[in-house]
Amino acid sequence: MLELADRTRAISASMTLAISSRAKAMREEGIDVCNFGVGEPDFITPEPMRQAAKDALDAGQTKYAPAGGVPRLRQLIARKLAEENGLQYRPEQVMVSTGGKQALFNVLVTLLGPGDECLIPAPYWVSYPEIVKLARAVPVYLPTTAETGFKITAEQLDRAINGRTRALILNSPSNPTGMIYTRDELEALAEVIVRHEIAVIADEIYEKLIYDGADHISIGSLNERMLDLTITCNGFSKAYAATGWRLGYAAGPAHVIKAAIDIQSHSTSGANTFAQYGAIAALEGPQDAVEAMRQEFALRRDLMHRAVISIPGLACVRPEGAFYLFINIRQTGLDSIAFCRQLLEEGQVAAVPGIAFGMDDYIRLSYATDRETIQKGVERLERFVRSLS
Repeated sequence: MLELADRTRAISASMTLAISSRAKAMREEGIDVCNFGVGEPDFITPEPMRQAAKDALDAGQTKYAPAGGVPRLRQLIARKLAEENGLQYRPEQVMVSTGGKQALFNVLVTLLGPGDECLIPAPYWVSYPEIVKLARAVPVYLPTTAETGFKITAEQLDRAINGRTRALILNSPSNPTGMIYTRDELEALAEVIVRHEIAVIADEIYEKLIYDGADHISIGSLNERMLDLTITCNGFSKAYAATGWRLGYAAGPAHVIKAAIDIQSHSTSGANTFAQYGAIAALEGPQDAVEAMRQEFALRRDLMHRAVISIPGLACVRPEGAFYLFINIRQTGLDSIAFCRQLLEEGQVAAVPGIAFGMDDYIRLSYATDRETIQKGVERLERFVRSLS
């Protein structure tokens, strides 16, 4: 048997994709499953984006694109970041990648090496620690609680930084909690970050999915020093319901982005060419479809949250963004893996164990599905929880 490299032994498979795979298999067997596992909008990608990709195909845009992305798209991303986020980047400071995950991977591999430490607030998106490990670095977790709004404090960050600390991953709005850092909270964190001169990888993939009048603030926009220390990562998967297009991007200091593009040139070569022309249309055109999706997600959030908090034994902080509920199951007496396994097999509801996000007393439900499925799935969840008592 061929021996695997050490790096493969340190990582684990994505639990969210594993749950989704089992749910799909059950559906193929004819079982009616309510899948709240995967974070994928159920909407179709907006028509202007689809049409532009079709037109690009017909125009012969089927060859290699530059490794950093189609120039026009890089220009538009830089303009978008300036106008919407207050981030002043030149087009050459932008890298278009094969999905937001590759943007994060390229940046973390660029910045981290053996023995370096990367700070990750917990709960966290499942891939952050695994990418850090693949970079041969060490993930260091900063625990949060519902009482702190699942957010780290400046004092906590300051205590965690040492001579090996190279970077902090900051995800706002958050997967899995849906929390959003306020300007005051970011300014307090920024003071610590600038003093210690560590990098910030700001994952802003859910920035357009925010509710109740909340504001999304890019930490790199706070001041010029923070801009120099921040790499902003984003993409088209969530806001434009374009998960299968595999289009993401990163923007940051020119030397970091150049190195990340060099890495990309030897891995995927770059993002899909004609898909990038669809992204150009998405940024140039009206944002009505994005806003309509956001409003629908807000209604679904309210529907699912009201139903979940009415179930005895469950508790859930109301999310401000993204499309997830992070639900406390401590009172059921089950750990998150056992809970989700039994819920899927007995209740035909797919959820993601909280241990995948670093918190075993929780599960994550996605409300990126239709209201009928939400209603039916939460009713099944309630029956399952009541059966445990």
